[in-house]
Amino acid sequence: MTVTIALNAVGGLALFLLAMQMMTDGLKSFAGGSLKQLLGRFTSTPLKGVLAGILVTGLVQSSSAVTVATIGFVNAGLLTLRQALGVVYGTNVGTTITGWLVSLVGFGVNIETFALPILAAGVVLRLIFSAKRTKGLGDALAGFGLFFLGLAILKDSFGTLAESYGTAVAGGSLGGNLLTFLLIGFVATVLTQSSSAAIAIILTAASGGVIDLQSAATAVIGANLGTTSTATIAVLHATANAKRLAVGHVLFNMITGAVALALLPLLIWLVGQLAHLLDLEGSPALVLALFHTVFNVLGVIIMLPLGSRLSSRLERMFRSQEEETERPQYLDATLAATPDLAVAALHAELMRLRGLVNHLVCDIGRHTDRSTTVIKRQVAGMRGLVEKIADFVGTVRTESMSREVGEQLARALRIARYLDEAARLAATAMKLRHELQRAADPEAVNGFRRLFEQVDRCCALAGSVEQDREHDDSERLIALETFEHHYQQSKSQLLTVAVTSRQAIEVVARQLDDLSSTRRMVEQMVKADRLLRTPSLAEVIESEKRQLV
Repeated sequence: MTVTIALNAVGGLALFLLAMQMMTDGLKSFAGGSLKQLLGRFTSTPLKGVLAGILVTGLVQSSSAVTVATIGFVNAGLLTLRQALGVVYGTNVGTTITGWLVSLVGFGVNIETFALPILAAGVVLRLIFSAKRTKGLGDALAGFGLFFLGLAILKDSFGTLAESYGTAVAGGSLGGNLLTFLLIGFVATVLTQSSSAAIAIILTAASGGVIDLQSAATAVIGANLGTTSTATIAVLHATANAKRLAVGHVLFNMITGAVALALLPLLIWLVGQLAHLLDLEGSPALVLALFHTVFNVLGVIIMLPLGSRLSSRLERMFRSQEEETERPQYLDATLAATPDLAVAALHAELMRLRGLVNHLVCDIGRHTDRSTTVIKRQVAGMRGLVEKIADFVGTVRTESMSREVGEQLARALRIARYLDEAARLAATAMKLRHELQRAADPEAVNGFRRLFEQVDRCCALAGSVEQDREHDDSERLIALETFEHHYQQSKSQLLTVAVTSRQAIEVVARQLDDLSSTRRMVEQMVKADRLLRTPSLAEVIESEKRQLV
């Protein structure tokens, strides 16, 4: 290959990639909100998810953009993993639309006659109008025009290549070269990070006579496999849901590719029959576009019925610490039919939750280097567990429930509420501690340090697993009273700081609110612990609560 041919091919590919990016960004700006609504509302079943994935990917011409949006919906709880897998399957079919564009418009037509006017229209919209959506449409149209100009350069480059080296490139044993063409398709996608670009290269090479149909079909399978590299790279440091979806994407492409390779002669014959019926057999590019669509649809037919089983397997992978915390260890749906067993399981789960919250609050009392971001992630897991506990209580059968069991279930919900609020306020308490550590007054710093030491003391007693005769309820109340004393001292010190104008009133007011939240956190945690240890204290705790109010 001469240097001129190589430079022309690289320039055409660069223009093609730029055009694809402009089309994607422009269409997302023009119709992004509507497309997100479509993904969020019309994916109630995996099959609808496939159709939504095909439609949206076809419109924005980027499977990666659709996959990222789908991951966001899964993380937000708007889509289940199974529904999201349907969308991802659909994106693989949707990307085949680029092949149809290339083959239908890019060959046998004078591209410049319509590409340049489209490019001009896009630039006019981009320059004249200020509305974001209109500018987005302008970018999309300009990208559409550049798309075909880049394709024209690629086509000319491969045409020159075919005239000079076509026989040498396509010659040799075809069977021995299948792996080579598979790798060519894979590497082309990995290097360009765009299966659309790789498919365009393959179609133009086949149309120019550089490679034969079977070799080109093998390269198309390789390009399909290459799209998994984008998903894999994108989720190396992503959320657990993103990693699960990426694994689902990789499995789809690998299984689809393996089936297509195993059935390659049969698929090429089938595509040939379809091409004959549709009068497409005169164009290698159209036959390859049809092949690309057929084997991806075949992949959907194979994988869609396996969606439920696959999503269940994926749910057990890449579990984050928060998800492990959120997952109940003692609650089981089969126990809900037997209230006595359900109460025993609830008690065990609440003891586990109490231990988690205790550990979190103790860390606030003992350490000043804990990040509030880390604490918020831990709290999210604990609050998720509280929701699971409340849901379980709602499933317990009531027809055979005694009054005592009913009271125990109500008490379990109250304990869960106490612990939920204690966990929720933990991040606020740590933020306050970080601020108070930097107080200018040494006496105030010592006072705040003693306050948080008492937080640790209350935690140590609430989290103790020793016998109650060593740490009885009265000792816990004494610790709580001592904490209250230090709380009042810290409150007075903050008010003194405000009066002497050593700090802005708004800042002190916020710190007072955070101090009150810290007090509430400790009280709720101690109340939950007392109620867990001694259920008969329920009325006493409620009376103490009324007195405080």
